[in-house]
Amino acid sequence: MTTSESAPDFEGKICPPRELGRRLVHVARPLVFTNGVFDLLHRGHVTYLAQARALGSSLLVALNSDASAGKLGKGDGRPINGLEDRLAVIAALEAVTLVTWFEEQTPLPLILKVKPEVLVKGGDWKPEAIVGAAEVKSWGGAVHSIPFEHQRSTTALINRIRGKT
Repeated sequence: MTTSESAPDFEGKICPPRELGRRLVHVARPLVFTNGVFDLLHRGHVTYLAQARALGSSLLVALNSDASAGKLGKGDGRPINGLEDRLAVIAALEAVTLVTWFEEQTPLPLILKVKPEVLVKGGDWKPEAIVGAAEVKSWGGAVHSIPFEHQRSTTALINRIRGKT
């Protein structure tokens, strides 16, 4: 079988939400959970994900579905990359253990299902405002807001590409 006929190994990290319970049994704890759109991956994203992974033994990244992402007010035509492509790109990152998605406005139902020991968002979120923070703390978990190390933004990148800077 040639490489073009087989899926890359990283695609094995993509986990449909309905399979999370079964897959997480085999994942090292403490589990770190984060979520986002992760549309056009940039240095800020990969630095953030590596720092998130360092807070535990495994990292689960939950992506907003295309419909969910479209409701976030990030602008017309967003996300640029569809869910299938965003899942593959995130799965290819070394720091990521599993990647899944959610259809709802927030990842709270997923957080309640997987019960991570660590909940993480980027520095633009105050820990107490992170969706699921109270719940994760209620079972003894930790909540972190990771400061931005590289001031990058997908919206700014798209505006630069479109000549709107």
